[in-house]
Amino acid sequence: MRKYRKYFVSLQRAPVNDKPNYMKKTAITLLLLLLTGMTATGQKQKPVNDANTPLHLMKPAYPHGYGVSKPEEVKATMDRVLSYIASVTPAKLIDNKTKQPLASLDAVNADTQLAPGDFRLTSYEWGVTYSGVLAAYTATGDTTYRDYALDRFRLLRDIAPRYRSIYQTQKNIDVNIRRVIDPHALDDAGAVCSAMIKASLRQPELGLRPLIDSYVSYIMNKEYRLSDGTFARTRPHYNTVWLDDMFMGIPALALMGRLTGDQHYYDEAATQVLHFAQRMFVPEAGLFRHGWVENPSASDKDSKEGEFHPAFFWGRANGWALLTLCEVLDVLPSSHPDRADILALLRIHIASLASRQGKDGFWHQLLDRPDTYEETSCTAIYTYCMAHAINQGWVDALSFGPTVQLAWHAVESAVNAKGQVEGVCVGTGMGFDPAFYACRPTHVMAAHGYGPVIWAGAEMIRLLQQQHPKMNDSAVQFYPQDIPTDEPIFNVDGSTRF
Repeated sequence: MRKYRKYFVSLQRAPVNDKPNYMKKTAITLLLLLLTGMTATGQKQKPVNDANTPLHLMKPAYPHGYGVSKPEEVKATMDRVLSYIASVTPAKLIDNKTKQPLASLDAVNADTQLAPGDFRLTSYEWGVTYSGVLAAYTATGDTTYRDYALDRFRLLRDIAPRYRSIYQTQKNIDVNIRRVIDPHALDDAGAVCSAMIKASLRQPELGLRPLIDSYVSYIMNKEYRLSDGTFARTRPHYNTVWLDDMFMGIPALALMGRLTGDQHYYDEAATQVLHFAQRMFVPEAGLFRHGWVENPSASDKDSKEGEFHPAFFWGRANGWALLTLCEVLDVLPSSHPDRADILALLRIHIASLASRQGKDGFWHQLLDRPDTYEETSCTAIYTYCMAHAINQGWVDALSFGPTVQLAWHAVESAVNAKGQVEGVCVGTGMGFDPAFYACRPTHVMAAHGYGPVIWAGAEMIRLLQQQHPKMNDSAVQFYPQDIPTDEPIFNVDGSTRF
């Protein structure tokens, strides 16, 4: 457009009566120039054809970016998310009646509550966030990430004894504190407990063990189970297994094995994984169904193996399953008899997921239905898990590194300028029809996206530091060592760029 600017400037300066004729003449002149390949200055443009231009090096129109990321670019996206969540999740107490901050913990009473923010500090979604920021600290050394989690853990640690005393006589306390001192579900316990164990493994002096023991006691002794011990719920049907509960309960047990050295925790975690897989994993799809309902009219054998069961492959639930496998394999001893089976399951699951990635880097709300929307939280979870599996040597970088890199470009495109994560499915129950999942809303206040994005970014940084991605012939490739590529770099007109 710049080369034709003088025509438009002249048009604006032309007398009013002359504008129609002038516009007509200008249009004809421009058309002739374009048809004859002449520029406005009379220079003839070189025609582009297969003989004089390496067309394969023309820049594609990738909607969310392409190529090898730089660690500092990844961290910039993570920093934006952390800055946002830090500003909207205060770590302090207020009086529920006056709405004023407490002067000291000595003033805690039944009317005291955690200061409200955009997100709940004790929810399972925020347990994922705490794990994410701790991983980010490990990957970057930036203490801002570590302190985000530890500041909130210390607050919960300090108020828990006071609230236990109050709770004994008055049950009506802030629910966000109640779920810490008296968990009622795996959602209350597992994810926050896992993050606290990770923090305690680094810093035992944090004094989080009483909270950890309370969470683990609920998981081991109070959660509803099937007759064989598998975690279950009584909704939406009696004896329903939710794939979500793999992550809400199992990693905390495996990590408790690492914290205590007690083999029983490892065994329970591994057994739970295999029980879930027996019912939930669909081998022909290589994916996990979201929900499984025990059929009380069939034999136990038939209910597990011989009958049709609806399978809806919800993206985020498959993320919880894959994340569980990663968390368990991180701490399960190499000598454990179930480790090989769990590792094989992870590899099959990753391969199936990689084959279902959308062209723009995202995965869909229902993984086997590309007509459902692209969803950010599952994409971020898969990004973390696949990158982690590569970094741990569980799968190879050549096969799955490009998948991860493309996925990260999708994830970072979902983080807006404010640091909010867009395209995240809101909290979701269980359904047995596609419309239920396909029409679930998305919202920036859906807490499920924030931890996975930071966690994914942390592992991307490790991937870029430990692996050897390069561009070769315009494609992302992962190499076993840091080697130069043989790619000839040309401009579209055939000249070299260097």
